[in-house]
Order: sequence, then C-alpha cells, then structure tokens
Amino acid sequence: MTPYPTKTETRTETVTDERVFAALGPRWNRLHRRCSAATPFQSHAWLHSWWLSYGRPGRLRLVLARDGRGELVGAAPLMRVPGPVPALVPLGGPISDYADVLVDDECPGAVPALAAGLAAAARTTLIDLREVRPGAAAERVFDRWPGPRGRVADSLCLELPAVPLSDLTARLSSAKARQRVRAKLRRLDALGVKSRAVLPDETDAALHRLLELHRMQWQGRKVTGEHLRPRFQAHLVRAVPAMVAAGDAVVTEFRLDDEVVAVDVTLLARRLAGGYLYGAHPRLRECRADVAVLLLDAAAQQVCDGQREVLSLLRGDEPYKHHWRPRPVLNQRLLLARWRTAPLLAAALGDDAARRRGKALRHRWRERPGGGGA
Repeated sequence: MTPYPTKTETRTETVTDERVFAALGPRWNRLHRRCSAATPFQSHAWLHSWWLSYGRPGRLRLVLARDGRGELVGAAPLMRVPGPVPALVPLGGPISDYADVLVDDECPGAVPALAAGLAAAARTTLIDLREVRPGAAAERVFDRWPGPRGRVADSLCLELPAVPLSDLTARLSSAKARQRVRAKLRRLDALGVKSRAVLPDETDAALHRLLELHRMQWQGRKVTGEHLRPRFQAHLVRAVPAMVAAGDAVVTEFRLDDEVVAVDVTLLARRLAGGYLYGAHPRLRECRADVAVLLLDAAAQQVCDGQREVLSLLRGDEPYKHHWRPRPVLNQRLLLARWRTAPLLAAALGDDAARRRGKALRHRWRERPGGGGA
C-alpha cells in the first residue's frame, strides 16, 4: 500500500466559510508540519487569529487540496480584494514577514493539485503572493503554473547564521567592534539581567506585559502604529499562546531585580527563527544596557541547537542590523494569472515598475545637493 493516494485521487476545493476555517486547525497543523518550507506565519493559529482581527466578511478564499482519505496535502490561505486589479492575496497582511502556501513534501500530487485549485479559484482575479521567501513552497506552484506569470522583488530581509552570539561576535569586521559587544555582555551580566522562556500557561500574562512595555519604550517616538492598535494586540494575544504550545514560538522574559523589564516573541520554523516583537522598559537604557545585544543573545540561544540554519532579522534594512554583517535576502512577489486575466497581470507589473521608478527618482532627488536629503 502506497503512503499516499495517486494523483487522480487528489481533489481540490475553495472554502469561504469562516466556521470551516476555524475547524480546520488539527488538519492544517499536520500539513504545516509536513511542509519543510513553512514558517510560523503559515500556522493555523497565526492565520485564523489574523482573520478574526483583520478579515472582511465574504472575502475568505482557502484553496485546499485533499488526498483520498480527506487529509490536507495542500493549502493556499487567501482572501479576495477588490479594486482596479481584483486579486487573491495571502492572509496575514503587512504584519506577517513571510507569506506562502503549504504543500505536503511527501505527496507527489500536492503541487499540481494546488495549482489546479488556484486556477479554478482565480477565474476573474489575479493571484498576488507578496513576501515569498526564496525556497518557499509557493515557488513550486509558480514553476508548475500553466498560465501567464510574473516575478518581481519584494521586501529585503537580513539573515544571520544560526550560531551562538560568541560566533556572531567573531564575524564583526574589527577587533574594536568585537570588544564593544563583549563589553556590553559584561555590562548585562554585571547588572544581573536574567532571561527565561515562559511556560505555555504563563504566555498570556507575558504578552500583556510585552505590549505594555512596547508602549512605554516607544512613547513620544516614531513607532509602527499598527502595533499599538487593539486589533493587532488582540491578534497577538490570541495567536501566540497556541504557537508556543505547538513549538512555533517562544516568549522570553528578562528580569532585573525581580522585575520584568523586557519581553520578546521569537517565532520558530524548521529552517529558521526570527525575533518578531519585543517590549523593553526605559529603565534598561537608563542603566546603559544594550537591548539589541540582549535580545540577539537570547534569540541565538534558541536557534544554535543545530536544527535550524538561519537566524532571521526579518524585514527591514535598519542600520543597526548591518552591524552584524547579515546576508541580504530578497522576498519575492509571485503573480499568477489565467490567459483570460493576463491584462490584470500586465497592469500589476506595470504598476510595480512605475512605483520602483518613482522610488528611484525620489532617492536621487534626496541625494543631490540641496535636494532635501538629511
């Protein structure tokens, strides 16, 4: 008996019922574990919680592929967005650093079945997959796509090897830089800052403390506004405890004089880990504690067990990240169309090209003498 049914026994469907989405958790989680390219942003806990906070009634489109036993072997978590270029886009939105589909690595028919299901779901719309990490499962669907398609660069992510902080320090470009990091670690040790991973039943309280500290640390400063909104906070508190229980996340508390002065959420995947969000008390900076070194040290301890390859700094090109000499990795935007919707693909590609030209012009204007640059 073969472990999976043949290709002809694989069937696809498009789910639009939110109640069905909620009930898919166990099957979705099994598929998530069988997809080696999956990240925590494709877990059922993350996506369903995101939908509860950000979804719009009537727009849900889950394209599913099942084998002859009814087990999920492929899933594309999407929603329909209207507009001049109507499209199916990934659930997770801008608060998710990576988007992807899920395919069972051991099921030969999963990719063609999911591609066929996507084609059926996108009769009058474009499929627009943003923030696809190189090596993602969506690339396998893209390669099998029978119609017009396009690929353009998306956000930049920065990645480090999954090694202890001592090894990351050794990568720094100068002896002076390495000495500074070691001095910062000694400072943290002298202050007596201690860290520990919170237990699953403590996660809810730790997340509320994180959000409180996050507000405190950014008070009066420029911050990602979405992180302060009730819908995001509800999503985080709802999703992360289940992810901790499943091994898809770890929440770390940092204590100073028995007070919780920082809390961090690190997301864990089979191949990578990445620090997603933290909150730090202003007291740490007043004590001249380097919060970035504190967090990186804790994250490195989570990933240096040999099981993961990458410690991701996730999206963003902030100067402080380059201090560690990370490897730049460009996410991709994968665009899939049917022949009848090829004009939508051309419109999306044209809009992307125009935005890039405008961005380049603005950059050159700021760089020119007297052009408004800093």
